[in-house]
Amino acid sequence: MDTIQLLFLAIIQGLTEFLPISSSAHLILPSAIFGWPDQGLAFDVSVHVGSLAAVMLYFRKDVVQLLTAWFGSLAGKHSAESRLAWLIILATIPAVLAGLMFSDLVSTVLRGPWVIALTTIVFGLLLWYADRNPPQVQDEKSLTFKQALFVGVAQAIAIIPGTSRSGITITAGLMLGLTRTAAARLSFLMSIPTILGAGTLMTTKLVKSGEAVIWNELALGAVVSFVAAYLCIHFFMKIIARMGMTPFVIYRLLLGAVLVYLFVL
Repeated sequence: MDTIQLLFLAIIQGLTEFLPISSSAHLILPSAIFGWPDQGLAFDVSVHVGSLAAVMLYFRKDVVQLLTAWFGSLAGKHSAESRLAWLIILATIPAVLAGLMFSDLVSTVLRGPWVIALTTIVFGLLLWYADRNPPQVQDEKSLTFKQALFVGVAQAIAIIPGTSRSGITITAGLMLGLTRTAAARLSFLMSIPTILGAGTLMTTKLVKSGEAVIWNELALGAVVSFVAAYLCIHFFMKIIARMGMTPFVIYRLLLGAVLVYLFVL
């Protein structure tokens, strides 16, 4: 990749990994418009490493508390934090199963532009519906195990390109009565094991494929993705309570319309 393509895609990945606007919808456009070649598996791994580092750094206190409490629960010391840790583990299981069972189907059948356009629009409207229907007064620690599983199933649906992992998990959280901030926090905390799992799977495929690795490109991609993702999380958490989801819904509808115009009509 040339430097412009590398920087552009790394920024896009870092931003769209955590905003409810679909990363796959954004990564399909540059290739189509500019004729860029596929960025390759190694680059995908590097930008996921950057995104993972960003969310773990931003929520470092939460991560330490959750891990400490979880290990404590194994010794019989239970708390609200250990319970949340178990909820996150439970909510991750459906995504893991979906990835193992349907990854081939997604990579061969569901990566078409018409699928991404449709899911971008449909799940954008669903996000709008969830955001406009109060009451949203609970925090993430108040969820039941059944509700956590509901959010986990929603996250599993995000294996379909264009859905947006953060978008559908925030939608599910809002439907369950979480505040916007709590829904976003839960979504970001859930992203840690999910991105870690996806990154591990991609790394395994990369090693098996024997694809050439250009380390300076990977390092630059990881750093740029990290910066973009960290800034995205920081400002999103600052403004989400008062801004709501409507701007992202409008953006998704416009993006979906562009995809339909370019690839479907």
